[in-house]
Amino acid sequence: MIGDDDQFQVNLQLKHSLFRIKVPMMEVKETAEDVKSTTKKVFEDRAYAIDACIVRIMKSRKTLAHSILMAEVFNQIKFPVKAADVKKRIAGLIDRDYIERDADNSQIYHYLA
Repeated sequence: MIGDDDQFQVNLQLKHSLFRIKVPMMEVKETAEDVKSTTKKVFEDRAYAIDACIVRIMKSRKTLAHSILMAEVFNQIKFPVKAADVKKRIAGLIDRDYIERDADNSQIYHYLA
C-alpha cells in the first residue's frame, strides 16, 4: 500500500528492454460528503426529468386521468422511480400552475398553456 510519505526514484541504470514496471494507480477514496452531495445532485436531476416528462405528456394530451398519466410516466422514465415521487412532482407542477385538477373529478388533470 502506498502511503502519503512514500517517495519514489527512477533507476536510470536499468537497461533491460523486456522488463516492464507496472505502477498501480492510486485509488481515490470518496468521503461521506462526496457521496452525499452526489446523491443529492442525482435526486435533483431526476426530479427535473420527472417534471419534464409530466409536462411533455400533458402538453401532448391536454387532459389526462391520474392512472394514465402515472402509467405514461413509468413508461417514459428510464430510471427506477416510485409512485410517491411522481405524485410529489405532480403536486409541485400543480402549485407552479403547469397543470390543474379538474373541478368535477380530482383524478383528472388539465394542462395549462
